[in-house]
Amino acid sequence: MSNANIKRVKSTDIEFKDRLVAVNRVTKVTKGGRTFSFSAIVVVGNENGIVGYGLGKAKEVSAAIAKGIDDAKKNLIQVPVLKGTIPHAQEGKYSGSLVFMKPAAPGTGVIAGGAMRAVLESVGVKNVLAKSKGSSNPHSVVKATINALAQLRDPYTIAKVRGVQLETVFNG
Repeated sequence: MSNANIKRVKSTDIEFKDRLVAVNRVTKVTKGGRTFSFSAIVVVGNENGIVGYGLGKAKEVSAAIAKGIDDAKKNLIQVPVLKGTIPHAQEGKYSGSLVFMKPAAPGTGVIAGGAMRAVLESVGVKNVLAKSKGSSNPHSVVKATINALAQLRDPYTIAKVRGVQLETVFNG
């Protein structure tokens, strides 16, 4: 996948909703006892086509989540959402995770599990059919879902790139 068609977004003046995807507790054993630290993967979005993810690590859960939210606001992308669904079927891959999503009729809802659901709801998709294959590691699933969403193109962009009328994209 080329980075040319990914639309990066600045986080200024946008109201975001954050969703906690996973918290992981890591234990380090030293001669003084056990030291706990936490890592949190967080997805932020404005539920209107903008989404990002971030990873935060800290000694406390709340600090890890706050760091994750800050990191997520630095990794925002623009996604085309048409009539509450995605414009076309798309696959995304990251490491061992493979995700597949396709548009759904109004009233279907978000048919997706765990980490995928958090990303799709944050981006503002109301109706979609999605399947996660391979690794179910939340980090990989979130990155694969973001990868798939970044590859989506709306018909207006395709018509502009091809230099044809919008009707030709649908009919031809």
